[in-house]
Amino acid sequence: MVTFISFIVLLGILIFAHELGHFLAARAGGVGVLKFSLGFGPKIFGKKIGETEYVLSWIPLGGFVKLLGESGAEELPAEDEKRSFYKQPRWKRMLIVLAGPVFNFLLAVFIFFLVYMHGLPNLLPVIGELSPDSAAASSGILKDDAILSINDREITFWDEIKPVILKAGGADLTIRIRRGGEEKIFAVKPKLTKTKNIFGEEESTYLIGISPAGKTVIEKKNPTAAMASAVEKTWEISKLTVISVVKMLEGVLSPRTLGGPIFIAQVAGNQVREGIIPFVLFMAILSINLGVINLFPIPVLDGGHIFFYLIEMAARREIPVKIKEWASQIGFVFLLMLMLFVIMIDIERLNIGPVNKVLQFFR
Repeated sequence: MVTFISFIVLLGILIFAHELGHFLAARAGGVGVLKFSLGFGPKIFGKKIGETEYVLSWIPLGGFVKLLGESGAEELPAEDEKRSFYKQPRWKRMLIVLAGPVFNFLLAVFIFFLVYMHGLPNLLPVIGELSPDSAAASSGILKDDAILSINDREITFWDEIKPVILKAGGADLTIRIRRGGEEKIFAVKPKLTKTKNIFGEEESTYLIGISPAGKTVIEKKNPTAAMASAVEKTWEISKLTVISVVKMLEGVLSPRTLGGPIFIAQVAGNQVREGIIPFVLFMAILSINLGVINLFPIPVLDGGHIFFYLIEMAARREIPVKIKEWASQIGFVFLLMLMLFVIMIDIERLNIGPVNKVLQFFR
């Protein structure tokens, strides 16, 4: 029950943020909004306020905002023509469509901002283990030494160490440490090592062969630092999402790493049990994923609409409605097949014997 409720709450907030972006952008642009729906299928609840009907539907796997004159095929009274979405300049239509993914990114920034203000555990720069024959061990650095600075760069937390080492590009490092009550300085020459990145690819990088002791402290940031970190983290995860998709297309990353609604529900339930902070952080990551994926140039998605507008702006003429409809149908079928694929992967992860035997026929 916890898993189901957390999934519904999670998906509802993400969809609400996305559709709220479209809704507010349309209203700000003077475009009429006929329906604001969370979910698809039969209506649970609906209320009309002004010209807009607000609806909550049974299937929580999406949502939509229906705009006045959205397709361009409707016959509208003369007084409504100027409020028609189709009659707006392409740049304005593009901004209205773009607002959905933008609000997903803003939701992530907002969550990260609050979490950084609240405080997160961060590793202290205290050395745990040293690799045998590593650069650090060879220089005389020992376990439990606390790193104070590298090349005159003050080190407060463990995650500040790697960027300094990489920036040095293999040059000698001057590392100042605290051992007991004393401070000592060591010259360390990083070694070029064969390691694997998060995608399992071999890459060369400079290392000094140390790992953290696992000592943490709660780090709370002021509003300015929290906002800067929130924007940086959102950008970092956005880039990682795009790179992951590219790696998947290249065959480096297996499509079986994808997660569908069952997997998301399981993770959401686990995060709720861990506490509110892990849950909202998971929500932020999913919101970024939703924003990035919606920008892909696939018909039906926001990115598909933006792609069409860019073509029209370059060609200086409208793409025929029939072509848009065909493209949307193809895009819908593609997304449906993708959804079925990830659901099959989700079911396979459950490791139910009889079900796995059935799934063998679809591999």
